[in-house]
Parts: sequence; C-alpha cells; structure tokens
Amino acid sequence: MSVLNAIPFMKPIHIRSPRQQRRHTLPASEFRCLSPEDAVSVFEIEREAFISVSGECPLHLDEVRHFLTLCPELSLGWFEEGRLVAFIIGSLWDQDKLSQDALTLHKPHGSSVHIHVLAVHRTFRQQGKGSILLWRYLQYLRCLPFARRAVLMCEDFLVPFYSKCGFKAVGPCDITVGPLTFIEMQCPVRGHAFMRRNSGC
Repeated sequence: MSVLNAIPFMKPIHIRSPRQQRRHTLPASEFRCLSPEDAVSVFEIEREAFISVSGECPLHLDEVRHFLTLCPELSLGWFEEGRLVAFIIGSLWDQDKLSQDALTLHKPHGSSVHIHVLAVHRTFRQQGKGSILLWRYLQYLRCLPFARRAVLMCEDFLVPFYSKCGFKAVGPCDITVGPLTFIEMQCPVRGHAFMRRNSGC
C-alpha cells in the first residue's frame, strides 16, 4: 500500500449526485501523486500560469518528467472529473538553504522538501484551490518519516500567500533566474506526533 493511500485525508473525495451512480464514473474530486504520464498536462498549466506573470517557468517539460520519475511521491495533483486542475511538484534537498543546484537535483537522503512549483489551471483560479492543495500537501509531508521541513522560493508578491499557509520568510534566496530575485521561505513539518496518531500515519 502506498503512503498516499494509507492516509485518510489524502484519499480521493467522491462527491456524486444520484445521477452519477453508474459504474466507471470518474470521482468528482481526487487527490493523488503524479506520474511521468501527467507531465504534459502539468507543463501546460505551469506554462500558462507563469509565463504571463514572470516570463519564466520554474520547470521545463524535461525537468517535470525528471522529478516525476525520480520522486513522484513528492508531488500532488488535484483532479476534477479526471482532469488535472492544480498540482505541486517537490524534491528532496540536503542543505540549510537552497542553492542553484536545488533547481535541478533530487537529494534522496535529504530531509527538506523543496517545493519547485504550485500552479492552478486558469479556469479554477480565485477559488482557494491553491491554498487547499498546499494544506493537503503539508499534511501529507507530516506523515513522511524523512521530511523535516518544506522549503520554497517565491517572488515578493507571493510572500503573504505562503505566510498564510504556515511558511516563514528566512531572507533573500541565493538563487536568481535572469533578473528575477526571490525570498526563501520554510515551514516545519516535523514534530506533529498528535497529528500522526490521529491521521492514520
């Protein structure tokens, strides 16, 4: 059994009306880890979300496939009627702060989960899906024995969003992408014994 399936709050949400009781009906809402087969859908959402704002994608298509092959368990997708509407892709990192290598490397023995990208399909924005997905992702990380903290880098205008989700700014990030600079943020995911006892972890 996968870790994802063992965690009650990460199991698919099935919301069906009486007309949807047929067999083989896709669940109205489902959360699951992504696979390399999801890479194209992921990249299409990411490209539309980021190119229009910053002109840069956090991950290119080959990098999306790279991380979904190496560490699919550190990704999470939200599907509506079988369609990907939002996602997170992460990997492990083994240093106190992010460096340029963190953009492309997965460190299997690391204890920091580097969140590379969180994106929501344009049709489903302004509905709170980003914060809901991030909350579920952090709960999932709290059930992984090797995860000690989540870390990410973001532009200044996104700091309030991540702060509301439990992240704290630790200062300017050492990574730059062209003219873009970032703030590094961290959120502890260790030491939640009560949560583990009551979540099936």
